[in-house]
Amino acid sequence: MEILHNPTGQSAALVAALADTPEPSVNADHPSELLKRCPAASETPMIEQPSLAALAGVGRVFVKDERGRMGLGSFKALGAAYVIACDAEEGRAAGQTYVTASAGNHGLSVAAGADAFGAQAVIYLADTVPEAFADRLRSLGAEVRRQGEIYEESMAAAAAAARSKGWVLLSDSSWPGYYDRPHRLMQGYLVMMQEAVEQMPEPPTHIFLQAGVGGLAGACAAYARKAWGSAPRIIVVEPSAAPALYASIAAGTPTVTEGPSSAMGRLDCKEPSLIALKGLARDADDFMLISEEEGKRGSVLCHEHGLPTTPSGAAGLSGLLASGDDPDAIGLSDSSRVFVILSEGATG
Repeated sequence: MEILHNPTGQSAALVAALADTPEPSVNADHPSELLKRCPAASETPMIEQPSLAALAGVGRVFVKDERGRMGLGSFKALGAAYVIACDAEEGRAAGQTYVTASAGNHGLSVAAGADAFGAQAVIYLADTVPEAFADRLRSLGAEVRRQGEIYEESMAAAAAAARSKGWVLLSDSSWPGYYDRPHRLMQGYLVMMQEAVEQMPEPPTHIFLQAGVGGLAGACAAYARKAWGSAPRIIVVEPSAAPALYASIAAGTPTVTEGPSSAMGRLDCKEPSLIALKGLARDADDFMLISEEEGKRGSVLCHEHGLPTTPSGAAGLSGLLASGDDPDAIGLSDSSRVFVILSEGATG
């Protein structure tokens, strides 16, 4: 485990450097109302886990369980499907082709959204993505194409296809000149956090948020600050193999990183989303890197406690458990109230 405390001066400079990048939205009302029209939409549970709290040496642990979200098994169901629902509301979805790359559940959301609103989906996958996941995409009517050894290469292929064929690129990341759709997509994630705020018996003292490109973490941190102000300490957790946000905050500028493949596959992203990075530079207190072994521990314990998930899905919990080696570093104690998100099921 490595921890970087958010350096105020560098973060302020980074936010200033991203002046043309929008901040994450905190308006959950529109996505909440729109997604309620979906027959599969329902609130996911908040589960208190006293045994995990005891293992972590803290007072209480609350787990927002996203494994059953809208039948797709992940919080990602709230993102791309919401963007396509907005297009449908404006009469722009039917007959359209949406193209993206995916390291996991984002592709399922694009495929499900396209299928629901009379559109087509083309999903690019890197060679490392299991064929079983490709089959899940095909079962939702998506066309699957293989391109590249890593996520970033498959995304480049998706972007090239969008340009050449006039398709709509629907990425869950953002970069200069590409902000509108990922900004709306992150707004969809706010539904989960709006539910969590209503479900928590009192504000948490600590929030551990797993991050790949940072969309989940950026949206949740922004809404947490709106609801609870400066009270919670917000810790962003990434694999050591993919420290895109950690490295960017440390450098004070958006940074593309390198590293081996991570078993935390949905978090194995080497370049940050600029919208998420800007929000987290403002909202997060700490950035944490966890090893492959630390990431595995969280998922193993979740299985043992009847909450089967992947190392990606349990990475926030893994960050909490890893913090036990140095609880003073982020102010943990036996009176801490910790909030984590179980972001996907065991087949995520």
